[in-house]
Order: sequence, then structure tokens, then C-alpha cells
Amino acid sequence: MIHEILPVGPLQCNCSVIGDESTREGLVIDPGDDIADVLAVVRKHSLQIKEIIITHAHIDHVGGAMKLRAATGAPILLNQNDYALLKMLDAQAAWIGVAAPGKVEIDHSVGQADSIKVASLSADVIHTPGHTEGSICLYFPAEKKLIAGDTLFAGSIGRTDLPGGSFEKIISSLHEKVLALPDETVVIPGHGPLTTIGDERESNPFLK
Repeated sequence: MIHEILPVGPLQCNCSVIGDESTREGLVIDPGDDIADVLAVVRKHSLQIKEIIITHAHIDHVGGAMKLRAATGAPILLNQNDYALLKMLDAQAAWIGVAAPGKVEIDHSVGQADSIKVASLSADVIHTPGHTEGSICLYFPAEKKLIAGDTLFAGSIGRTDLPGGSFEKIISSLHEKVLALPDETVVIPGHGPLTTIGDERESNPFLK
């Protein structure tokens, strides 16, 4: 598996560029901004992007999605429970003082028990409401990797004080779904350093 992580945009969202080493087909997760840099990685590995997946509809994760779709032709996938939040991008831009990206169009909804398949790559979609209603994580079982969006961080969890957030729901999502994964699972959070399920189970103060 080809996997490069680029911190993009003013909030340094972790954007993942993932590809199949033999077919060179791939996907991009959370292209929040800096699409020229994302496309440079895509070109470096000669990837053909088949899908663009958004873990949740906050501007720092979805802001560059339409530019990436225009450049690659790949469809944009998001959980439908975040469609309302997607309509608030202008307000979200004002919250953090950035330019509004314009309308973002979603091609398909993805939810619990769906699978994302590109060549030999396969990820299970885990619906993890709490940070937002439509937050999802992507688990690659063969590689034991979890793209966690803003549900889980190294030593912390996603904030729940924004529209659609719920502390009770995020704790439930984490205990019932995320912590069910193997301890050796590498976690790629939406921001900040990588961690593992085992480390978070042991030391994350929110998961005690």
C-alpha cells in the first residue's frame, strides 16, 4: 500500500493519499486544502484517483474536495448525516477566518458496514457520530490502519461543542466501535501525530 499523509490547510488536517502499488489506482481522504500539494503526491506515485472520501463535513477536511474532483474526475463520498453541516461552509469559514470554498457537491453517501474498494485496497466504513452526526472512520483490515477523522486523536478525542456534536455519542462510538479494533491498529487522526488503538486504550484520559 502506498500511503502518504500531508498536513493541509491552516488547521493542518491530515490528508491521506493512498494507492495500490501494482495498479496505481488510489483514493484521497480529507483533502481540506493545498490541493496542488496533494496532486503533487498523486503524480509522484502515478496514481489514478478513483474516490475522494470525506470523514466529516468540517471545512478543514472538505474545503479542497471540489478542486480535487475537478482535477481527477473522482466522486466525493460523505455520510449523509453531515449534509446539513455541508450547507454551513460559509459560516464555518467565518469561524476560522478563511475564504469560503463555495458549494461542495457529494456524489454518494457512505455509512456503517459499507466498504470502500479500490484495486486491492479495501476499507470498512465505521459510522462514528459524536464529533459530527455524520463522522466516519475508515478501517483497512489487511494493513490494520484506521483513518479516524476527528473522532480519535493521540491522547484526546474530537471536540463536541460545535453543531452536530455530542459528547455522549462520541464516547459511545469510541467504546462500541473504535476500541473493538485490534490494539496494534495504527490510528491516523484528523490532526496531529499517529498513535495506536492499544496506546489510546491504555493512556487516553477520555477512554478510561
